[in-house]
Amino acid sequence: MSEVVLYGTRFCPFCTAARRLLSAKGINYQDIALDSNPELRAKVMAKSSRNTVPQIWIGELHVGGYTDLRELELEGELEALANNRVELP
Repeated sequence: MSEVVLYGTRFCPFCTAARRLLSAKGINYQDIALDSNPELRAKVMAKSSRNTVPQIWIGELHVGGYTDLRELELEGELEALANNRVELP
């Protein structure tokens, strides 16, 4: 299984939605809070080239935010990707 990492904040509705989706699919993930860590937040934003939360990685693949995660779910690729059964370009 690929490691799934979600960088987010506590009260962000998109972060909450991403957590709910991952949990509903039974996908274990590491939830890293950026609320009180501006240095880590700056590193995540630089690595992702985005300035919003959540930012989600599955293994080495930067998925993006909640909308991107939801798109993977709608396309039927989220579970396979999280379970190392498929790799996206």
